[in-house]
Amino acid sequence: MAFRKLLLGLFSFISIGFAFIMDAQQPSPADDATRKLAVDIFRQLIEINTTDSVGSVTAASEAMAQRFRDAGFADSDIHVLGPNDRKKNIVVRLHGSGKHKPVLLIGHLDVVEARREDWTTDPFQFIEKDGYYYGRGTSDMKDGDAIMSATLIRMKKEGYVPSRDIILAMTADEEGGTSNGVDWLIKNHRELIDAEFALNHDGGGVLADHGKPIMMEVNAAEKLYGDFVLTATNPGGHSSLPRPDNAIYELADALIRVEHYQFPFELNNITRAYYERQVAMSSGQRAADLKAMLKTPPDMDAVARLSKDPVDNSTMHTTCVATRLSGGHANNALPQMAQANVNCRIEPGHSLEEIRLTLEQVIADPKVAHPTIKVQFRENTNVLMDHGSDRHSFVPPAPRQDVFEPLEKLVAQMWPGIPVVPSMSTGASDGVYTNAAGMPTYCVSGEQYDRDDIRAHGKDERTGVASFARGVDFYYVFLKEVTEK
Repeated sequence: MAFRKLLLGLFSFISIGFAFIMDAQQPSPADDATRKLAVDIFRQLIEINTTDSVGSVTAASEAMAQRFRDAGFADSDIHVLGPNDRKKNIVVRLHGSGKHKPVLLIGHLDVVEARREDWTTDPFQFIEKDGYYYGRGTSDMKDGDAIMSATLIRMKKEGYVPSRDIILAMTADEEGGTSNGVDWLIKNHRELIDAEFALNHDGGGVLADHGKPIMMEVNAAEKLYGDFVLTATNPGGHSSLPRPDNAIYELADALIRVEHYQFPFELNNITRAYYERQVAMSSGQRAADLKAMLKTPPDMDAVARLSKDPVDNSTMHTTCVATRLSGGHANNALPQMAQANVNCRIEPGHSLEEIRLTLEQVIADPKVAHPTIKVQFRENTNVLMDHGSDRHSFVPPAPRQDVFEPLEKLVAQMWPGIPVVPSMSTGASDGVYTNAAGMPTYCVSGEQYDRDDIRAHGKDERTGVASFARGVDFYYVFLKEVTEK
């Protein structure tokens, strides 16, 4: 069955390539040399450990710098720099005519931790089997790093002069750690990456259902990530004398209050456009509820029905959920302290401090004059702060036509019949930094992924061989369309 699927995928891939070649109005898709180069870069990156614990992003950045030097990029257009020896980022520039301000391509080189005993393959070996590439980072997101790098190298070798400079920044600590590369570059070397808008390969793509393409999703906004720590304290005592103000019980009660709290319903420019396009793709009660929800004022009964779906609920609301628990100091003693980490994904326009204050109000017990639970904000450095950061993600502007028009045209050719749908990522990416810096950011990828086989951050992470090859073809044509005119 897998072999048959691979053959069908390859046939579709070849057919699309032939269609592009026959269309003289379009740039040609990637050639065999570029596909091979992309796979070579992909393999090299997978086999460089870039985890926060023992890996080195610097090693990956230096390896990519050598690739760009070998392709003819001047040393003055290649920068490997960062806050410490293990977390150096790479910034590369392909010069254009200067007719328009630059476009910035971003992607992170670091990956989530992976243990060999959890996987059926070595997570830091690039393995091809059964029509897939396996390894940590194959879908998040060394595939995108390889595709963007191979695209720029091809353009350089062809002598292509875009209408705007193309800047590629591949960075550290998107998946955690204390040295986020995009944030560091904006604060310390803004001149190297300043652009009119940014394209992030860490999201979006062709969503498929059991191999059938459904839509091209473009993340054009994202929620803000925030961790908050709830701490309950108590004098404790002997466990033979239970008391109702047990720290663990108090914390459990507070977490139940958080679970049952619903943040207000919100739509922004991107999520409204997302649901407007969803109407045409839906039927029955869902279609009716979407139409009712989009009215002014919205039908809150329709909102409540839609919110029963976890994806819709997260798209329309800020969400907070307990992710870690700790407490107590002995099996035979009442706990003197209990603590929980509450992870929030925050709608654009709201600060971390605003959410911290909201959590304080949610867990407050009106019967207690002096609250016994403290709510603190956890910084990226793991430092706990009594006052949350004022950082917030910005309400996104309307989708840029110079990005979406060529994208819709290309998608109609490569995946006929599927819509291009702007969406808001309910997770988080480095786009939170570029958007905040005034560079509207769009997650665009030509790779296809199946909704029932998303393995990023998990065991046996993988991406399809044919999907990756098509993603190489797509990105070259898309980036040319965006930067030619």
